[in-house]
Amino acid sequence: MGTAPLTLSSAAAPAGLAIDVSGITKRFGPKTVVNAVDLQVRRGEIYGFLGPNGSGKTTFIRMLCGLLTPDSGQGTCLGYDVLTQQAEIKRHVGYMTQRFSHYEDLSIRENLDFVARIYAVPARAAAVQRSLDRLGLARRSHQLAGQLSGGWKQRLALAACLIHEPQLLLLDEPTAGVDPKARREFWDEIHRLASEGLTVLITTHYMDEAERCHRLAYLAYGKLLTHGTVAEVVAASPLTTWIVTGPQLQAISAVLRGRPGVEQVVAFGNTLHVSGRDARQLEASLAAVQTSAHTWTLGKASLEDIFISLMDGAKDNFS
Repeated sequence: MGTAPLTLSSAAAPAGLAIDVSGITKRFGPKTVVNAVDLQVRRGEIYGFLGPNGSGKTTFIRMLCGLLTPDSGQGTCLGYDVLTQQAEIKRHVGYMTQRFSHYEDLSIRENLDFVARIYAVPARAAAVQRSLDRLGLARRSHQLAGQLSGGWKQRLALAACLIHEPQLLLLDEPTAGVDPKARREFWDEIHRLASEGLTVLITTHYMDEAERCHRLAYLAYGKLLTHGTVAEVVAASPLTTWIVTGPQLQAISAVLRGRPGVEQVVAFGNTLHVSGRDARQLEASLAAVQTSAHTWTLGKASLEDIFISLMDGAKDNFS
């Protein structure tokens, strides 16, 4: 992607919190989709927001950017009240939705010009050109959006989010369906933007992307289950993981499933990861099947192990 610098507005740089909310709750009929969530995100931080489908991530993001009004709770986004100053929040936020939402029968340049008109961006033509240059889109500026690959559509969507120089980016699963090279380039761009003072809240299902965030939070069934840096989340987890190597791992897996203390049995290449929260029960179950043909090593729970454990222990709010 391009390397043209991002110019933040004069109000974008003060120290402190970009997002500071508590007790944020949203209900649709009898269902509580977001349940009393507290969240603080520092300015210039990349904050990962993770959770299974239907966990309330998108609903929470829409409340932060002024598209939905919380039923209860309080707080601010960029210093504006999330309950009463939604119009102001919208002016300073760039929101990239899960699905490509630009006009496929318009060119890249025409799409960016349209978005710039909506935000009444001054010196619009120059702003569009800067946006094209910043994201490496200038050579394709006359190509129709509908002819772009997933990675180039992603660049266009990000360029559109940035054209009004927002203080906060809300990115809802922006890398779904793009190839690994495009994902890496996208994350390089996000880190560059954050280094220039832009705050980013991003939802993702990819564990490698979660590890690229400064801090992260995990939401399941509307409730915030854990948050912090990757190291803090791992350290706070009670999960114990053993790594097994040797022959006939599938047979070992079948024997272990359902035994006391065994919560997860997952194949990783030529190894088997066996995890549980009760270390003593887990070790007792492993001892019953250990043979000299296998090597058993106490390992470290991965983010994926931890999040699956959290999800399994959470109560489905739609059951």
